[in-house]
Amino acid sequence: MPGLFKTSNPALNDKTFAGRPVAIAGEAMTLQGTVNKTGFLLFCASATAAYTWHLVRVQPESVATWMWGGLIGGLVFAIVTIFKKEWSAVTAPAYALCEGLALGGISAVMNAAYPGIAIEALGLTAAVTVVMLLLYTSGLVRATPKFTIGVIAATGGIFLFYMVDLLMGFFGHHVPLLYSNGPWGIGLSVVIVIVAALNLILDFAFVETGVRAGAAKYMEWYGAFGIMVTLVWMYIEMLRLLSKVRSR
Repeated sequence: MPGLFKTSNPALNDKTFAGRPVAIAGEAMTLQGTVNKTGFLLFCASATAAYTWHLVRVQPESVATWMWGGLIGGLVFAIVTIFKKEWSAVTAPAYALCEGLALGGISAVMNAAYPGIAIEALGLTAAVTVVMLLLYTSGLVRATPKFTIGVIAATGGIFLFYMVDLLMGFFGHHVPLLYSNGPWGIGLSVVIVIVAALNLILDFAFVETGVRAGAAKYMEWYGAFGIMVTLVWMYIEMLRLLSKVRSR
């Protein structure tokens, strides 16, 4: 039942497959196809991340431009992908390339302050992703209605927290707890990482629903894009958490 597989990921929600064309023979969305495309998006992000990472060492004055360009470009391509799913074969890789530019610069700057933090964050993100995939495929954790509502509510609360911090930033202030390296600040980051990880369960379930529904082939790109959005969020939060721990 597709209605059971709502997700708090803005790219993958309960209306994604509504009104989508039914695939014709041999052109349906498949799980393996989605996995392959997710891997390709990760490769795209890694390639551009390596570029800005290298720039930090050889041309640091230009990194900010590439980072902001990546952030803005990623936001634009994400919005286009969400509203024009049939374009996702082009816009999803473009999103990944842009996000890689931003993540590479952010990672390099953080790594300069805390040596080794980037590889630690990457390793933890990969490990958590594998664990969540195993939990989902084994049936130990499923996207039940109560589970789904809880994750959506938690994600919504975190989003509002971010928005309050953003608005306060315009006046030169921020939410102290979000940046604190004290026990409560670290605890908050742990909670955010957990919520991001739980979103992967909803994303996996949503892709599975699309496969069962026989969605059009291009929805593989869209499903991969949605998973990518969650992975980017989780990696950034891993960096934040580790930086808090390191700064103590």
